[in-house]
Amino acid sequence: MKKVNVIGTTGSGKSSFSKRLANVMDAQYIHMDQLFWKPDWVESTDVEFFPKLERALSQSSWVLDGNYSRTNPIKWAHADTIIWIDYAYSRTFFQLLKRTIVRATSKRELWVGTGNKESFVKSFMSKKSILLWFFKNYRKNKTRYSELMRSPTLQNVRFIRLQSPKQVNQFLKSLNVD
Repeated sequence: MKKVNVIGTTGSGKSSFSKRLANVMDAQYIHMDQLFWKPDWVESTDVEFFPKLERALSQSSWVLDGNYSRTNPIKWAHADTIIWIDYAYSRTFFQLLKRTIVRATSKRELWVGTGNKESFVKSFMSKKSILLWFFKNYRKNKTRYSELMRSPTLQNVRFIRLQSPKQVNQFLKSLNVD
């Protein structure tokens, strides 16, 4: 396991897990949102985004944090493992809610050089609210990732589904064993 893509719906804990995994593996941590978002919440075009992703994936070992399904052919041409963080709806929602409140309160820049910060208005009162996105997409993502696990096109990729913090900790602990 040298090239891992961690997937899961927003709020699932992808970033926290990915950072821990990259540390255990002594691999580069790559956050797709950092590659994608430009200042003032401007989205990158695919022409801008895809080459950044290709460059990031040119390393010998990495943990890629993020979904962006339109990038699947790029990232999965390189990945040897896909790990799906698949926590229960209620747990994922409360993790997302907590994260959103902390980010909106702290007003810290999310990705260096972008100036992008979460706010209460953007998070709770906007049509582009991350919470609204969660409500619309949690079940869709669960169905999509379940189908992905059975996809014959990914038969050469190891697929791991972790459904609880206990499973996450056991998995990470198993990697530390010499």
